[in-house]
Amino acid sequence: MAPTRTTSRRFVLAAVAASAALALTGCVAGEGSGSQPAAAAAAGGNGGGTLTIDFATYNPLSLVIKNKGWLEAALKDQGVTVKWVQSAGSNKANEALRSGAVDVGSTAGSAALLAKANGSPIKTIDIFSQPEWAALVTKPGSGISTVADLKGKSVAATKGTDPYFFLLQALSESGLSPKDVTVQNLQHADGRTALENGSVDAWSGLDPIMAGAEQKGAKLFYRNLSFNTYGFLNATESFLKDRPQQAQTVVNAYEKARAWAAANPDETAQILAEAAGLDLAVAKTVVLQRSNLNVNPAPGEAQRTVLAKIGPTFVETGDVASQKQIDDAVGSLLDDSLVKKADASAIKDS
Repeated sequence: MAPTRTTSRRFVLAAVAASAALALTGCVAGEGSGSQPAAAAAAGGNGGGTLTIDFATYNPLSLVIKNKGWLEAALKDQGVTVKWVQSAGSNKANEALRSGAVDVGSTAGSAALLAKANGSPIKTIDIFSQPEWAALVTKPGSGISTVADLKGKSVAATKGTDPYFFLLQALSESGLSPKDVTVQNLQHADGRTALENGSVDAWSGLDPIMAGAEQKGAKLFYRNLSFNTYGFLNATESFLKDRPQQAQTVVNAYEKARAWAAANPDETAQILAEAAGLDLAVAKTVVLQRSNLNVNPAPGEAQRTVLAKIGPTFVETGDVASQKQIDDAVGSLLDDSLVKKADASAIKDS
């Protein structure tokens, strides 16, 4: 199937005006009744403590916020310390959220649904991207050019993440099942290594690691934007209940970062390149061609539609026990209240 592209340099630059307007007005659609004053929203703490939040190379906005020190500046006067923890994949972010190791973590939408359906007490408070971050990858000369060619082959994938669910959907579309392949459950970077050293025949990859492999000659033999779920920013329910001002500050920072990234795509790519150890050209491919950062940040119907589509797959594979768990999770996961009150102008430059 030919790749579907919704993002490009033209798209990103076209978004600058709208995103810059967000930064100047300090609001998003829906702000108004019930919104907190900017000073209160920026306060972000209930008497000190630590905000523990993840950063991930698959979440460029998290890298911008960390690089700029905006959260540290916004929370300093409240005596709140910011602790950054790197997530190597959605599965690791989910583990950290479930254990309480982080208050806020970045996952794919599919991974957030899986966690919620299996009892993880989380809410999605912001949509950080609509990416094309997963695809099926092989080496030149492998003899693999279609999904059907995977029958009887070994494929590296990180279970509990978008690339894994991308693989499941691709197999199903081609009339195959997970039993028709041997899935090697490897973390994303290890999957790339396994492909390169010949330990597996194919890899269900994740950007920016995948873009780096592509630059070295790997072939993306199957792409499908509709099989990529959104980038979800999730918070534990206890954090949202006990520290609502900090949660609002986090979303404010994300909306400032969204506007800043749209206005500064090349510098955003540079930040990604430095954080992920990528060539700048590779980072630009990820940011300018395969990441729609200007997506509507409010979790809502678009995400519910995607989750409802992927949910039955979890039941079929045994990752979730019942469809009722899926339905309950889809109905309770998304929380747009903080985005509706977001005030990007409350986040000052450090």
